Amino acid sequence: MVSIVIQTSFLGDMVLTTPLIAALAERGPVDVVATPASAGLLANNPSVRAVILYDKRRASRGVRGFGRVLHELRKRRADAIYLAQGSVRSAALAFAAGVHRRVGFRTSAGRPLYSQTVPYRRDLHHAARLWQLATPERDPAPGEIRPRLYPGAAERAAVDGLLGPAHDPRPLVALAPGSVWATKRWPYYKELARAAAADARLAVLGSADDRALAEEILAASSHGGVNAAGRLSLLASAELIGRAALLVTNDSAPQHLASAMDTPTVAIFGPTVPEFGFGPLAPHSIVVGHAALDCRPCDRHGPPACPLGHWKCMRELTADDVSARVRHLLSTPTPHP
Repeated sequence: MVSIVIQTSFLGDMVLTTPLIAALAERGPVDVVATPASAGLLANNPSVRAVILYDKRRASRGVRGFGRVLHELRKRRADAIYLAQGSVRSAALAFAAGVHRRVGFRTSAGRPLYSQTVPYRRDLHHAARLWQLATPERDPAPGEIRPRLYPGAAERAAVDGLLGPAHDPRPLVALAPGSVWATKRWPYYKELARAAAADARLAVLGSADDRALAEEILAASSHGGVNAAGRLSLLASAELIGRAALLVTNDSAPQHLASAMDTPTVAIFGPTVPEFGFGPLAPHSIVVGHAALDCRPCDRHGPPACPLGHWKCMRELTADDVSARVRHLLSTPTPHP
């Protein structure tokens, strides 16, 4: 049985789609339709036969771009397409490919073009929801929904070059201060770096846009650290996170990289909540959030600005709050290297 998975949403969604891909690979070859941004996350994945690029904002825009991707899909002669991303455009692509079995969520915009719909279980983690596209008749076991990424030699070499010789005896703590959603960015990473630097070697991750912020965070620490922002691919960032004793992150893609690499995580949730289904899955992880605020959650992603103007969900989560969780994880023996 040949399966195609269409996932053209956010980076974290692709990571959380890997359990679905692994489940389908037990039945036969799996090809994945991905954006150029997320395609690299699937490198070396033994469950993926091929990646079909769908650059919906550039090369695959318009009728010609749609036609090129459609031609690739038809060549696969798939038995089923699984719509992990539920837009009308993705559904139209699956329908036009002539694949008779098209499976997606009952709540998706593209559902009129599906041949089979699956309930969108709001009580499940999103990795479990996606996994149920292939196996809707039962709930998954915890091990079945653990995301997996596979950094290779190139990624290991990139991280080796960035970290340098391993002479520092302090545990490596990774910080991921960025997010595409402004209100998800916890504002006290500099204060956290100042508090944690004596006990940990710090590495700050992110995109090239986060590089200046990373420099400010490391400058606040008297012990310095590694600025990895904009210097590593996503898969190499996963490799770096995999070497860390723990990760501190907002509700953003690095959290899901840590879940795939089994790295304990302190996940900071402001306008969103883990009950949406996007919390950390790595063992020993801790979620930090302002439980006393009636206005939480205010958005499924994170609005550009606080609707009430006070942003208490982040401002009132202090560096001391997060530092205490970091110290707790660093002092707790875990099987993580």
